[in-house]
Parts: sequence; structure tokens; C-alpha cells
Amino acid sequence: MASDYTFIPNLDEMLPPSPPQSILSRTFYQDDQVRVILFTFAPGQELSEHTSSKPAMMHFLHGEARLWLGGEELHASPGAWVHMPAQLPHRILAESEVTMLLYLL
Repeated sequence: MASDYTFIPNLDEMLPPSPPQSILSRTFYQDDQVRVILFTFAPGQELSEHTSSKPAMMHFLHGEARLWLGGEELHASPGAWVHMPAQLPHRILAESEVTMLLYLL
């Protein structure tokens, strides 16, 4: 019988630790409504300011990061969650090894 759901027992096993001076990403789920990408950042790595054409959500699972949303600087630690409208300028700087989920709607 086919299932109508997706179950991933441990997201931590989806990506290995980030190699030094790297950012790794892997799309691990996609359907007509959402694309979910798992990121790991090595300490000191940065996604420079950019925008998305779609609304997005970020969920920080591990690590500490500085986050800029529309010019406002914030601190993201495990459990931090963000919803961003399309076209909001944002950037991320990993202060430690960071694991983050990105949901593109």
C-alpha cells in the first residue's frame, strides 16, 4: 500500500559535517507546494545578501548564527524560526557549525 506521507527519522543523518570553509545543502523533499533544503555551514561561512522570489521559512536546528532580515541584525540559535515574505533581503553568517532547514513555499 502506498503511503500519503513522508517520514524522515533523523535529519541529522541527511548531511555529513561541513568540510572546513564550506556550506553544504541538499534538497530532501519537494512537491507542488514546498521545497525543503537542509543546510550545514562551517563556522565563519556566509550566505551573502540575496532575496527569494518565493516566501520562505528558516528553522535553525544546531549552532549559532547572525542573521540579517531586511537590514535588521538578529541572533539565531537552536530552535530559532523565521518566516520571510518574497523579496526580503537576507543573509546568514555562521558563528559555529550550523544546521538549518529552509522551506521555499
